[in-house]
Amino acid sequence: MKIFIDARWIRVDYHDGISRYSAGIIQGLHENKIKFTVLINDKRQLESIPKGIPYKLVQSPLSFSELFMAKKLNEMKADVVYSPFQIMGTWGRKYKLILTLHDTIYYLHPQAPTNLPLAARIVWRIFHMAKWPQRFLLNNADRVVTVSEYSKKNIENLKLTKREICVVYNAPNSLPKKRMETDKTKKNIIYMGSFMPYKNVEVLIKGMNLMPHGFTLHLLSRISEERKAELSQLIKQGVKVEFHNGTSEEEYIDLLKNAFCLATGSKEEGFGLPIVEAQALGTPVVCSNMDIFKEVAGDGALFFDYDSPEDFATQATKLSNPKLRQDLIAKGYIQAKKFSWKNSGKKLHGIFLKLVSEK
Repeated sequence: MKIFIDARWIRVDYHDGISRYSAGIIQGLHENKIKFTVLINDKRQLESIPKGIPYKLVQSPLSFSELFMAKKLNEMKADVVYSPFQIMGTWGRKYKLILTLHDTIYYLHPQAPTNLPLAARIVWRIFHMAKWPQRFLLNNADRVVTVSEYSKKNIENLKLTKREICVVYNAPNSLPKKRMETDKTKKNIIYMGSFMPYKNVEVLIKGMNLMPHGFTLHLLSRISEERKAELSQLIKQGVKVEFHNGTSEEEYIDLLKNAFCLATGSKEEGFGLPIVEAQALGTPVVCSNMDIFKEVAGDGALFFDYDSPEDFATQATKLSNPKLRQDLIAKGYIQAKKFSWKNSGKKLHGIFLKLVSEK
């Protein structure tokens, strides 16, 4: 069976969600000793995956020649092709194809990312207001993969595809296990994520205004000056909120493993990878009471109403109780073990085998 994995969504500057997922799936397949070839459009993409994996250098997935990608894969005698995104040339394909839709966030919250040019934001909005473009893309595949049961349910409810939907979970990268409780640990609350409105960072900042003295909320991701100014207006005098405007992978892990807790008040997610990363490191989690977070965090987190800063402050403050804290950490370790790239790679390979058997 000739398997091709589309690695062209791996970024060479910094990882975003799709880039991480792409590299992780390839790692998981490799750990399961599956033989496959990756498609790349930049040799630097090879730096993010295990060494020695065969590759084919092709065009960018966003180029005009992507329309003829299926012809190239036919010539390579592909049996099954997997893409970690939903955009891939399919015209005239003779192989089995699996595409990925990670979540339905922008159908439920259709505001485009603010870092896109105006023209791109307009196209984005139109794309997510009209469901037929997504249906056209996904129905050109034989299977659709998504990253959680919650996302699967949303895709089904929105009727975005007629194809069978399979869940292949997201997972954390290899993380150090060592964790030390220090005085600094008792004060730092970590948020990792964007500052889009649906992320609801406001509830965390407003909740910080109600927390006992001495806590600091660390907002780690890159942020525009406009958004920073908007959020800064919510911070009361004497309350500590630190904008990092981006961190390296090493800095992120160091901050997380020494944190009082990880917090997120998001109103919508497809998975919630920082939650699993925190649990795997032994860092307690406080998150909004969404179905997806309950699926991902299990009983290894404290939950709060995402419309209530008071509830966030109450739940976060509970973690000062040593017994509750240690209980949550233990449950978090157990929950995080459910998510690994090796498990996800094995699940994806099973989908490959089933598809090819249907010929």
